[in-house]
Amino acid sequence: MIVIKNSSLRNVLRIIIPFIIMPLVVLIGAIFLNEKRHLFISLGLVFLSLIFFVSGVEKKNLGTRRLVMVSVMTALCVVGRFIPFFQPITAITVITAIYLGGESGFLVGASSAFLSNFYFGQGPWTPFQMLAWGLVGLIAGHLSNPLLKRKWLLILYGILAGVLYSFIMDVWSTLWYNGSFNFDLYKVSLMTAIPHTAIYSISNFIFLYICADPIGKKLSRIKTKYGI
Repeated sequence: MIVIKNSSLRNVLRIIIPFIIMPLVVLIGAIFLNEKRHLFISLGLVFLSLIFFVSGVEKKNLGTRRLVMVSVMTALCVVGRFIPFFQPITAITVITAIYLGGESGFLVGASSAFLSNFYFGQGPWTPFQMLAWGLVGLIAGHLSNPLLKRKWLLILYGILAGVLYSFIMDVWSTLWYNGSFNFDLYKVSLMTAIPHTAIYSISNFIFLYICADPIGKKLSRIKTKYGI
């Protein structure tokens, strides 16, 4: 695995990739590029997610071990999307982030959306899903200390994550319907999406309540065993 040795460069990449470059790529792709080219945008986001992941790795061997764990968590997310209505993808992304770091959580969220959509359908919405689930994981990683200490706070974050996901995806809905962003239409999209957002938030609540402790204990054991 490639390791970026310059700590200043790593810190810069960890800020500009998820909060500046990737959102710009998603918006530019949605507004200016033909919908048939959406797969190139998604592939670009996968590449950027990997660079972002590498920016959080200080040692090659530790990065390789962490990438194996990220791959396993991504596989769980992809399989979990086949559960109708209630999907554990956000819960697994959040759990990954609080135990393995925000970069790992971002990669799990983004890659899970990309890979699972080969079955559920690739489209111009895929980059928005990748960004949404990636940011959910990244923010959870930054809040890992309080989320690990207080389970009620973790569950609350899962509920709010459902709202954040809806906020980002409804940007896509507005652009798709209107061809450009209109705030009034965006508010209507948010209102009409309330039932789906509520189901999604309840799903996050259930899976985090059930899965956070058992999966977290296994991840902790693996981290201790392999020195991650």
